[in-house]
Amino acid sequence: MDVRILDTADQIAVAAGELFVRQIKTNPQTILGLATGASPVKMYQYLISQYRNGYLDFSKVKTYNLDEYCDLPRDDKNSYYTFMHENLFNHINIKEENVHLPNGNAPDMAAECASYDKMIADIGGVDIQLLGIGTNGHIGFNEPADTFTEGTYKVKLTDSTIKSNSIYFDEGAMPRFAVTMGVGTIMTAKKIVLIATGESKQNAVYAMVRGEVTPHCPASILQQHPDAVIFADRAAAAKLL
Repeated sequence: MDVRILDTADQIAVAAGELFVRQIKTNPQTILGLATGASPVKMYQYLISQYRNGYLDFSKVKTYNLDEYCDLPRDDKNSYYTFMHENLFNHINIKEENVHLPNGNAPDMAAECASYDKMIADIGGVDIQLLGIGTNGHIGFNEPADTFTEGTYKVKLTDSTIKSNSIYFDEGAMPRFAVTMGVGTIMTAKKIVLIATGESKQNAVYAMVRGEVTPHCPASILQQHPDAVIFADRAAAAKLL
């Protein structure tokens, strides 16, 4: 685990973004694993700036998102489909057919989850996977549990995750379920980049980096990944310093 502590979220956006830039420049047909939430937004803005400057081409890139809410229309303002388009896809030259998110409204969720994992496996796996970390150590929507999850699955969100995310749902209650890549699927990525910023993440970051590997802190599994880079600002990394 390569832990890099920087002063600000803006510095992290550039440093983490450059890993994605180099990957795409090296392999224009790169497979990206993408995340939502506040953590990656500044990095997405950096990638957009590199595209607008003529330095980056997304025309052959394919993306697979970590997760999506269940029982929420795809075009809802709070869906992760909408989030990704507003914060990245609408501003670059990626092809819509190359954008993939799990379908949180699939009539057969087991089949949808198996299909999502198969798509990723058939294409050769994710080249570089972006993650955030929850205050309880979750990655994707893999919440603290007694065992590590495997493939993509439907999950009931914990009260802490609902509390953290409900600020975005100002016109109604947020969904109680989501579909997410499992820890096993996440760990198949060739490279993993995790961004953590803010004081509220310091306990989770410490447990991820220095705690035991346990499903009670799902992110701790990254200690066992052969190429995981952790970017944290000083507030998030306070207990590591």
